[in-house]
Amino acid sequence: MSAAKKAIIEQLQQELLLLHGFKPPSNTTVQMGLGALEKAFPNAVFPTGAIHEFLSDAVEHTAATGGFVAGLLGHLMQRGGACIWISATRTLFPPALKAFGVIPDQVVFVDLQREKDVLWATEEALKCEGLAAVVAELKDISFTASRRLQLATEQSRVTGFLLRHQPRDLNAIACVARWRITPLASMADNGMPGVGFPRWQVGLVKVRNGKPGAWQVEWAANRFRVITENTALPNPVRIRKIG
Repeated sequence: MSAAKKAIIEQLQQELLLLHGFKPPSNTTVQMGLGALEKAFPNAVFPTGAIHEFLSDAVEHTAATGGFVAGLLGHLMQRGGACIWISATRTLFPPALKAFGVIPDQVVFVDLQREKDVLWATEEALKCEGLAAVVAELKDISFTASRRLQLATEQSRVTGFLLRHQPRDLNAIACVARWRITPLASMADNGMPGVGFPRWQVGLVKVRNGKPGAWQVEWAANRFRVITENTALPNPVRIRKIG
């Protein structure tokens, strides 16, 4: 392909991204440190001020998802701003956040009894412009409800993470990306005994105007490290249907 044709195609791609609401990177863009993985997103930039959906089927997958999201929070909160973590069934151990660069005192945990209340609290939290991020643990959400959350983020520019453990169905919701995080065995450095750094199989199942794929990622020295480049997506997680 000639350089002229390539330039025309790139220009058209940028115009399409603008029509879909994706702005070119600016000096204020938050660097998430995901390396090659960020190339999967439009403009090769992790989308902030948007809703990200994380699916998990097993308890260990939920734990792995929490660790990966904590690493994302560590980058989002570097410039200040608190995070609100909302759940009806929280199992996260707050001091563990320090391993991912998050000061637990900067995270406000809201523990509720009903998922209906979790959804309402999440929408209200996403409207608070001073926050760095909002994390909500909930099983099910309708497209209409997710659209309200997305509209809230578009106004406040707060990034939202929806952690859905064993959802009853995989209905499409308004989100910029759908993730699946599964744990990988860690490896100790230089053959030393003991437990190595956390590792995950990171799957981008869907990404708006981007390129889905899968990567092996490690958390070491307070940052992400991509071990493998983009590969084919693993077999889909089997979500248990109820009723």
